[in-house]
Parts: sequence; C-alpha cells; structure tokens
Amino acid sequence: MKILYQPLSLLASVMGGILASVAFHQLWKVGTGQKDAPDAKDEDRSWSEVLTAAAVQGAVFGGVKALVDRGAATGFKKATGTWPKKSKKK
Repeated sequence: MKILYQPLSLLASVMGGILASVAFHQLWKVGTGQKDAPDAKDEDRSWSEVLTAAAVQGAVFGGVKALVDRGAATGFKKATGTWPKKSKKK
C-alpha cells in the first residue's frame, strides 16, 4: 500500500505548496496593503517587516502542509481502507 500512497502524497505536496504560496501572498496583500511580501535581502524593508513576513509565511505553509497531508491520508484510507503508515527514519 505504501507504493500506492507515494504518488498521491507527492502530488498533494506539490499542490499544497502552490496553495500555500497563493494563500500567503493573498493574506499579506490583504493584511498590509502591499502587493509583495518583503524579501530578506530587500534593503528598503525593516527587520520587523522581514521577520513578520517570514513568521506568517512559515505559519501558512505549516498549516497548509498539515491540512494537505491529513487530507491525503484520510482520502487514501477512504479509498483503500488502510491508513498510510508513517515511514521510519533511520
């Protein structure tokens, strides 16, 4: 079953990354009125702007990753009757 889950997990991860990127940029635009979030190397942005953007981006990506991973695992279980096993790290 792990072999069947891998392609689903990979696709979900890619789609989740795209979704998280769009969500972060929309959230930043609505929250700040600025079109683009500051880049760490942007000389014209303050430390607080850069760190706030990084923290918000991390929270959005982490939340979307959890949502997508859990959704993929739940969908896999509904389709196969088996919960995907967590891979063991060496």
